[in-house]
Amino acid sequence: MELHDVHLSLGQGAARVHVLKGISLGIAQGETAGLTGPSGSGKSTLLMVIAGLERPGSGMVKVDGINLGKLDEDALARFRGARVGIVFQSFHLIPTMTALENVAIPLELSGARAPFERARLELAAVGLKDRLSHYPAQLSGGEQQRVAIARAVATNPSILIADEPTGNLDEATGAAIIDLIFALKRERKTTLIIVTHDPALAERCDRTIRIHSGRIGEREAASPAR
Repeated sequence: MELHDVHLSLGQGAARVHVLKGISLGIAQGETAGLTGPSGSGKSTLLMVIAGLERPGSGMVKVDGINLGKLDEDALARFRGARVGIVFQSFHLIPTMTALENVAIPLELSGARAPFERARLELAAVGLKDRLSHYPAQLSGGEQQRVAIARAVATNPSILIADEPTGNLDEATGAAIIDLIFALKRERKTTLIIVTHDPALAERCDRTIRIHSGRIGEREAASPAR
């Protein structure tokens, strides 16, 4: 993906905030990039721009060879459904649907064949083959995040985005979730972009990109993703 001189402001009038300030960035196919920086620095907003969930005020965002600025809202939705998987800190599961239904929905929307069978396979791959009929409230935090991961990778996206995926989990559960994300990334050869405050997690990435006050600061080479 390639971003060139991306600016984005949020809010109106006196409350308007210049969040991203001239971001230029390239991330190679198959790379694992860790985004770090203080709270409010623009990390999550940058992820949303890359995913096509926020449109920048100016600049270019090109993902998988597609210039997102040239897509209308319908085309942008199709782009996300086919190419981008997102894992949020707060899971964002639909509470009135079972684990199986939560994973099957993006598959149905993308027109995939046998969406429920594929959803069963994805849930089995994240260790939840016995929890298919459970609702989110009946699952632990770690199990809910596993459902969210299964949903994110079900359409075989080329890019996986994770925004503080362990933020609501205890240390042991969080470590297991990170191991799962990295294992799926290797298995499916996806590009992984992960926002984290955890230095140990950042060190597992191919590269660390520090965001400060809406700008890219120092970049540090890290060990290959494990």
